[in-house]
Amino acid sequence: MSKCVCLGETRIDSLTILIADDHPVFRKGLRTLIATIPNTELVGEVATGEEAVVQAEKLQPDVILMDLQMPGGGGLAAIRPIVETSPHIRILVITMFEDDNSVFAAMRAGARGYVLKDTSDEEMERAILAVGSGEAIFSPAIAERMIHFFDVRPSEAGALFPELTASERNVLNLMAQGADNKTIANQLGFTIKTVRNYSSNIFSKLQVADRAQAIVKARDAGLGR
Repeated sequence: MSKCVCLGETRIDSLTILIADDHPVFRKGLRTLIATIPNTELVGEVATGEEAVVQAEKLQPDVILMDLQMPGGGGLAAIRPIVETSPHIRILVITMFEDDNSVFAAMRAGARGYVLKDTSDEEMERAILAVGSGEAIFSPAIAERMIHFFDVRPSEAGALFPELTASERNVLNLMAQGADNKTIANQLGFTIKTVRNYSSNIFSKLQVADRAQAIVKARDAGLGR
């Protein structure tokens, strides 16, 4: 059985969870699963993107299980305002859509994980706990797409800084755009710790002393536009 790809270790004491999905049968399945996971509490269910934003602010759950395609603006439109107003809330996208546009739009908006609805109960539980503990997690198919997008797609940055890995180049590019570590982590689906590690590698490989010097070097090369 294929397993979700997780960045980091899962350690958690307790979790409050909000479900945002317009399919009653799927919500029932999630509700049943959550009831079997120790130290978790389902605090609410909504069926539209607008309701997700309202209830997220009201209930302040630790995790939201978010479908993308819903009435009322949809889950994708709900992610950014939730993350901006309540940055401690972690969003796990659970959807049938695995196209690049949906995946990267969700991650750019601030989702912490992305799994497909046909994920097994065992892996769904693992994904919920992982995102709840601050990690990033993806279904195998999604992880493969991200690896292909960042590591295989040719880029100008690769030609300019061949000593960097594809992930390091992506971090550097966002750094040159003025993004902080939290924003970079949200956009690339990394943990903040991972971004810090990549940043240290970048400084070492580019032989610069700090972030400011790295940004200057990157912008001089044409990155960050």
